[in-house]
Amino acid sequence: QVHLVESGGGLARPGGSLRLSCVASGNIFTIVAMGWYRQAPGNQRELVATVNSGHATNYADSLRGRFTISRDNAKNTVYLEMNNLKSEDTAVYYCNVRGYYRSDPVPKVFDAWGQGTQVTVSS
Repeated sequence: QVHLVESGGGLARPGGSLRLSCVASGNIFTIVAMGWYRQAPGNQRELVATVNSGHATNYADSLRGRFTISRDNAKNTVYLEMNNLKSEDTAVYYCNVRGYYRSDPVPKVFDAWGQGTQVTVSS
């Protein structure tokens, strides 16, 4: 019903920057929340940041100030600007979108995940 496409991952040097994008498409009625999570090898998936339809944001405490999440409601797109990258930011980053898709007689909830994009920070 809902499909996510992520882009923008890759290799960055310590102190560098990357910008991730995630576009949601499909039979979407409305999007409630969009966010980014990450999973490093041997670790559990963890929250990076979320943003709701009113643009209110929530960040992992350790990332506040270096990462910025934003969304374009008209484009069903969420972005993650990552600055001053560190080696410990190396992980697969996953986009998550929650909302409602069109369905008869009433819209139904969806909770979609992207396929993940690799971010590697190394000199």
